[in-house]
Amino acid sequence: MNALSIPTRRHFLRQLGVGALSATIAPRLLCAQASTASAVIDDYVRQHNFQGVVALARDGKIAFSRTIGFADMEAKTPMKIDTVFGIASISKMLTAVTVLKLVERGLLSLDQPITTYLPNYRKDTGSRLTLRHLLANDSGLPNQFSPAWKADPTIMDQPLPTAEAVKRYAEGDLIFAPGERFDYSLSNWIVVLAIVEAVAGRDFETVVRNTTLTPLGLTATTSRPDNKVAVPYTDAAPYMRKPAQRQLYVAAAGGYYSNAPDLMRAAQRIFGTPFLAPSSLQALTTILVPSAGYALGGRIREVAIGSQKVKAAWDTGNTSGYRSVLGHRLDGKGTVVVLNNTSMSQKTLDEFSDALLTALDAGRAA
Repeated sequence: MNALSIPTRRHFLRQLGVGALSATIAPRLLCAQASTASAVIDDYVRQHNFQGVVALARDGKIAFSRTIGFADMEAKTPMKIDTVFGIASISKMLTAVTVLKLVERGLLSLDQPITTYLPNYRKDTGSRLTLRHLLANDSGLPNQFSPAWKADPTIMDQPLPTAEAVKRYAEGDLIFAPGERFDYSLSNWIVVLAIVEAVAGRDFETVVRNTTLTPLGLTATTSRPDNKVAVPYTDAAPYMRKPAQRQLYVAAAGGYYSNAPDLMRAAQRIFGTPFLAPSSLQALTTILVPSAGYALGGRIREVAIGSQKVKAAWDTGNTSGYRSVLGHRLDGKGTVVVLNNTSMSQKTLDEFSDALLTALDAGRAA
C-alpha cells in the first residue's frame, strides 16, 4: 500500500471551496446560511483535517455544498460534489425501502416467519424469525461472518452463492430471543438479501435497482462502482490506502456506493413524497429498539436545533476508510450529507453533521 505524508492545515484550507448554492433561496438568507456553514466546516477542517463532501438542503432544496481535499491523494484528484464513496450501512436504508415496496406489492410480509420465503432455512430458528426482526437487528442471529473474516481475511475475495452464504454465516443458534435486544449483526442482512431474491426471482442488485434506485432517480448509486470512486485511506500520517473489497452477499448490509446528490435525493423522495405508502413510511420511522433508537434499516434520533429538538432519520456508514452520514429532519426542513474517505471518527462526523443542520437555521430570521 502507498504511504503519504499527512497534508498540512494550510494545504487543506487551500482546498476549501463553496460548491453549488441554490438560487431559489433569498440572497440575504443564503448568505447567512453559507457563512455559518462555512464557519462550521472551517472549524472541522482545522480541528480534524476533514476532507470529503458536504451538502445541505432545506425544505427540499439544495442550500449549500462544499468539497474539501482529494478523492485520490496520490494523483491529486480533487473532490467533486459527484464523487462516489462507499456508503456502508446507509445501504441498509435502501434495503429496508426495497423490502417495504415488496410488502406493498403483496410479495412479502414483515411478520411472517422467514421459512415462509426460505423453506430450506433451519426450521427451529426460522419459524421464530421475521423480516421485522432482521431489519431491526433484534433477531438474535449471531454474526458468524465477522469472526470468520478475522480468522481468514481472504474470504472477502471469495464469491459465494447466496444460499451458501446463508448456510455459512446466517444459520447459527440464536443468542437471545427474537425481539429481546439489539445486536448489529451482518447475518440479519444476508438473510434479508436471500429473502428478496427468493420472492422476486432475480438477483438482489437488480431488484433494488428496479424497485428503488431507478424510481427514485439515484443514477450514481450502485454496488458495482466505476473509477470515479474516492480512494479510502487510513486516518493519520502516513496516510495509506485501505482495501475495500466486498462480496455481493453483503450488499444488503453495506455493499452500496453513492454520492452526495443521490443521497440527498433519496432522503427527500423517501421521506417527503408519496414514493412509500403511508403505512410503509410509518414502519420505516417507528423505533422498534428504543435502546438503540433503531427502526427498520436505520436510526431515528432527536437533533438539537437551537432550543428545539427535532426528530431525524439518521443513517451512518463506516467501512474500509469510508465514513458517511445521511441525516434528514422528519419535518422536511433540513437534510445533511457528509462523506469522508479518511477513516474519521463516526462520533466526530455525527457532531459535524449536527452542527451543519443547525447552520441551516442561520438566517431564518434574517
